[in-house]
Amino acid sequence: MQGREDGWDREVDFLVAGAGPGGMTAALVAALEGLDVLVCEKSQQVGGTGATSAGTLWIPGNSQNREAGFADRADDAAAYLDALIGDEGADSRRAVYLREGPKVIDDLVARSELSFVACGRHPDYRSNLPGAAVEGRAIIPETFDGRKLGADFARIRPPIPEYLLFGGMMVGKADLASLLGRYRSVANFARSAALVLRYLADRLRFARGTRLTMGNALVGRLYHSLRQNGVTIEFGAALNEIVERDGGAAGAAFETAQGGLRVRARRGVVLATGGMAHDEALRKAFMPAAEPKYSLAVAENTGDGLAAGERFGGRVESRGEGGLWTPVSRNPRKGGGTGLYPHILLDRAKPGLIAVNRAGRRFVNEAVSYHDFVEAMFRADEIAPSIPAWLICDAGFVRKYGLGDIHPGTADLSRHARAGYVTLGGSAAELADGIGVDAEGLADSIERHNRFAEAGSDADFGKGDTELNRFNGDPDNRPNPCLAPIAGRPLVAMAVWPADLASSAGLAATADGQVLGTDDAPIAGLYACGNDMASIMAGTYPGPGTTLGPAMVFGYRAAMHAARSG
Repeated sequence: MQGREDGWDREVDFLVAGAGPGGMTAALVAALEGLDVLVCEKSQQVGGTGATSAGTLWIPGNSQNREAGFADRADDAAAYLDALIGDEGADSRRAVYLREGPKVIDDLVARSELSFVACGRHPDYRSNLPGAAVEGRAIIPETFDGRKLGADFARIRPPIPEYLLFGGMMVGKADLASLLGRYRSVANFARSAALVLRYLADRLRFARGTRLTMGNALVGRLYHSLRQNGVTIEFGAALNEIVERDGGAAGAAFETAQGGLRVRARRGVVLATGGMAHDEALRKAFMPAAEPKYSLAVAENTGDGLAAGERFGGRVESRGEGGLWTPVSRNPRKGGGTGLYPHILLDRAKPGLIAVNRAGRRFVNEAVSYHDFVEAMFRADEIAPSIPAWLICDAGFVRKYGLGDIHPGTADLSRHARAGYVTLGGSAAELADGIGVDAEGLADSIERHNRFAEAGSDADFGKGDTELNRFNGDPDNRPNPCLAPIAGRPLVAMAVWPADLASSAGLAATADGQVLGTDDAPIAGLYACGNDMASIMAGTYPGPGTTLGPAMVFGYRAAMHAARSG
């Protein structure tokens, strides 16, 4: 136990450490329940890593999809998770999540500015398992007008630069078809023009576009709701320790630019600081032997909540490999520095691309989920060096579909080659020499893949066989939307590395978010949510929104438990 109860600087009912989606949900619900709430955020902006995400929530049985005509049942989702996770994932929180998740979302929508729309068809990531769904489980936040925040719009953490057009314009997945096909129809051109004109008007007043989509829309709606309910956010306040009283959490101490800040919390403290992302000791303890060098978590996520919770007697647990993953390419940014581009869905599943290791051999169905792709990298690396792996295609593929941060329609790749983002080769041997892989293996892999493409069936890895593969492929490419020959020149290679999107390891907790001690008993007054709570998915990634859904549901439940505790 750390800290003693004396010398409080402030006193509130409910204290939240961290202003990501989980923490802001907890703060919002506590305020809606009549509690006096303070949020302490380490950075100068709200949203955390959630602001840079796609903003999708995996909520089986949600009303938004049902009302849109896409049926789903929580019982089927339970069977799916049982098949995916197995006995290792036995967790009573899962049943609560499936039962209560839709109710939580509906209550938030009814009482705040939060609003969600159905994704409709969006397959689960292991769509060949029992109970998996092709539609009905994913929801996304409705687009939000950041102008409603006025000057506080600057408090919304922006997406990564690679996800912005013209240096500051956000677009969602629903916008892509119109933008990419802007000259194919009057409707597409009109929609594209409207988006660009709105952005140009925004730049007269703001540093970037205010039409917020994806994770930014979720964060914007949460922040707007907090402002409407009078919730104070103390920016630049880094969690230091939890303060003890009678064996429970009485409050917490923070470090600010002005010095220490000690806050008493009559009803409880919520840890929502973003997980272990950039804490080297926790990464070494809970991540695979081939510990990833890269993380997509924001820089401020340094394990503060986990460290403070563990010092206070909480138990950190991990099932699986400690993280949830995506392959990333290292993108040289204009003006200097290097960005990480997450290869989520826009290129790997498209026809005419393979992934190889240093032996020049394929090791995975390239169209699997981003998490499963990286887990395949880890397994393959135990046999032959597979980190980094190389995405292989030809220039025609890049022109048609794009590759990483290279947009569709790009015909001249020389600038990207000079920057080191891609390597070009006139033959398989030349490309292999340029990237340091086995030339014979690469040539054989391309030739074998091309035979599969002609036949329409991938006999080695089944690319194009599942609903998820086909969903992210090219429906106009037949007979297999994920297979086409790699036959053009020059050949193109792009290196990808593993990176964590989120933590799976975290503080053990109850279904009400109460942190469990080493004796498995709840610690009075101490809660966790988001990446500070051990994932209910036990290191697996069932579908889009695997992290945000539980973050918000258990943030909600933690606040409701604290509200009832008085």
